[in-house]
Amino acid sequence: MTSIVHYTLTGLIFTLITLGIGYTQPNLAMNQLAERYVKLVLAIGQHDPDYVDAYYGPDAWRSEAELAAQTLEQISTAVDATLSELAQLTPAQTELGQRRYQYLRGQLNALRARIRILTGESLSFDEESAALYDAVAPSHQDSYFDETLAKLEQALPGTGSLNDRYAAFREDFVIEPTMLNQVFETAITECRRRTLAHVELPSSESFAVEYVTNKSWSGYNWYQGDFRSVIQVNTDLPIYIDRAIDLACHEGYPGHHVYNVLLEQHLVQEQGWPEFSIYALFSPQSLIAEGTANYGIEVAFPATERLDFEQAVLFPTAKLPAARAPEYYRVQSLVAELDYAGNEAARRYLNGKATRNETTSWLTKHAMMTPARAEQRTHFFDQYRSYVINYNLGQDLVATFINAQSDGTKVSRWHAFTKLLTSPRLPSDLRN
Repeated sequence: MTSIVHYTLTGLIFTLITLGIGYTQPNLAMNQLAERYVKLVLAIGQHDPDYVDAYYGPDAWRSEAELAAQTLEQISTAVDATLSELAQLTPAQTELGQRRYQYLRGQLNALRARIRILTGESLSFDEESAALYDAVAPSHQDSYFDETLAKLEQALPGTGSLNDRYAAFREDFVIEPTMLNQVFETAITECRRRTLAHVELPSSESFAVEYVTNKSWSGYNWYQGDFRSVIQVNTDLPIYIDRAIDLACHEGYPGHHVYNVLLEQHLVQEQGWPEFSIYALFSPQSLIAEGTANYGIEVAFPATERLDFEQAVLFPTAKLPAARAPEYYRVQSLVAELDYAGNEAARRYLNGKATRNETTSWLTKHAMMTPARAEQRTHFFDQYRSYVINYNLGQDLVATFINAQSDGTKVSRWHAFTKLLTSPRLPSDLRN
């Protein structure tokens, strides 16, 4: 996941926008509505502490939201008025201008839906994900996962339950706490090297890594603005070797950190679009953000390149048995086929069809989670609800889009991936 704060030149850029310097009338009108959108997101942030995931626009706008302390009813009225004005506006007649218009409308509609939820309206899991993220995840019966579970039974022979055998198997691949920072730094360095070979980033971009506890998530990118991030890794539970590359790519390169850096560079600074100085977490933007962060792992490490790197470098760094790396990833590739079990568990839990204990047990069996990890996941459902679709459905939609936009070569995939990171798009755009 991705959050926070302030870019010193932003106020000057937005002042020039307000004066209309160098901007056509449609762009000026869009910027005025975009500024209003930013302030509305900040206003909802006074009621919902998770809503404003990142903000690096003018400090005065944040202070204004804090002082105004608008009610949700007042914010809702303002959202409706902004959408009405947007509907009467003719967007710039360019592809980028058209996409910007659709993006702002989608974000405002999601903002309105979040207000409905905060004021007590009850939506089903699918209704909520459609309203907030412009997407609905497929629904699966238990039998959908049975074939994969049968394959895992064969891959992990022995006595005891399949989940117990899987947990015992993975114990040999835990990164010892004393090795954690070195392993992550090694993974981050390689992910950054591979990204910079295809993506031009500002020379000042950077991020810091922190290790935290007592969180419902495993990793988080808190974007600071000015091309900087703080990436936090949750150490509540054991961290397995595959999480090093996963988190280094997802939270860093070419994931959330790169995504936010490119938006700031190309859309905020170069285009002067204020709506991208803020990130509303419960919005369509999150499916793009999480989907590209997950798919970015495959872009950075295509085919067998990940296994080659881990076996040659990462396993030895973690002092783990490198000869067993192929075996480990054969099993992990099967477990990955159970990814949509998390969506199904969240759907049943949030729709009131399963209790926390039932959901924990179901995840233990069908998602191959340890009981502790499964219970942690239910707390994620409590806090972020249907947000879970953004990871797997988001990845699948991004993969489909990139495959359609590229010729399958490494250079072409990177080009299509970078274009997606630097343009305003909604999840529904990925299907076109």
